[in-house]
Amino acid sequence: MPFDREASAGYLANHMARFFARQLEARLKAHGLALGAFPALLHLWEQDGLTQRDLVERLGIEQPTMAATLTRMERDGLITRHRDKGDGRMQRLRLTERARDLRDAAVTEATNVNDVATRMLTADEKQQIITLMRKVIEGLEQDR
Repeated sequence: MPFDREASAGYLANHMARFFARQLEARLKAHGLALGAFPALLHLWEQDGLTQRDLVERLGIEQPTMAATLTRMERDGLITRHRDKGDGRMQRLRLTERARDLRDAAVTEATNVNDVATRMLTADEKQQIITLMRKVIEGLEQDR
């Protein structure tokens, strides 16, 4: 049986994600932010002081990838690393003032990309697609 990419949820999700990434990358770049830092920043904006391990678990990415991302974020002046007071082996990631100042602009850009991407959908369809994507993610996470 031939593979029909137009009927493949995985292919379409990947294709859509690449479009989202390209749009968001261009918009974030205007603010001096790299696309790779954005998912980590979203979590740190919600809860400053997470560890590298926390981000690996929350983002579902490999440890070496996260380590490289955090090194770039530190180089770019977005985070600092501090030893955990209770466990000196752990490092807590702290947002810099620069990163905190970029939050509103970055979130606005992401919201704008979402708005562009879903502009052909009704409000009900937007809610449906979000609900369905969450279910797909949950199914994939259970299979990890």
